[in-house]
Amino acid sequence: MNDEVTRIPVFMQQMAATITKTAGILDQDQMAAFFQEMLSAKKVYVAGAGRSGFIAKAFGLRLMHLGLDVYVVGETITPAFQSGDTLVVFSGSGETHSMVSICGTAKELGGTVCLITSSPDSMMSRMADCVVNLGDLTGYYQKDKNSFEIRQLTGEYRSVTSAFAPLGTLFETLALIFSDAVISALMEEKKAEILDMQRRITNVE
Repeated sequence: MNDEVTRIPVFMQQMAATITKTAGILDQDQMAAFFQEMLSAKKVYVAGAGRSGFIAKAFGLRLMHLGLDVYVVGETITPAFQSGDTLVVFSGSGETHSMVSICGTAKELGGTVCLITSSPDSMMSRMADCVVNLGDLTGYYQKDKNSFEIRQLTGEYRSVTSAFAPLGTLFETLALIFSDAVISALMEEKKAEILDMQRRITNVE
């Protein structure tokens, strides 16, 4: 067996340890503000670029299963964003041009912007009404300030930490775990029944 293969469980353990460490240092006020926004939101729009976009969609799907009125930004059937609506953006860098533009539009329309990020001093962080900082334990975003688009175009999408959690992997993993934990908390708060959630799962696939 290749030495690289035997390291797969080690990498998994490292990622799990990082998730545990991050969970212990998350800001309680930031989490509370985001949680309350999800409870009171009229309509929720989710957005993210690249793999962060997949996390955003996963979060939106679970919110829909909970019965919330939720949409994915950029889909052809997504309705107009209106005053009082909530935008949730997932962005490790907080600088992705397309997401910055979307946040600006949501603010101009009178909406609330919530950001899940690893860069609390970013452009989007300064625009957002609600920021949850998941941290940057690998230093990826601190060392690379280029935007997502620039890194893609120049081929600079490289790891800064050897093979462990390269690129934005750690943020995306943390974002998925965090958003799923938020869903679990919302289920308890709303006393959501699993059967009710199952009835909302698509049945035309």
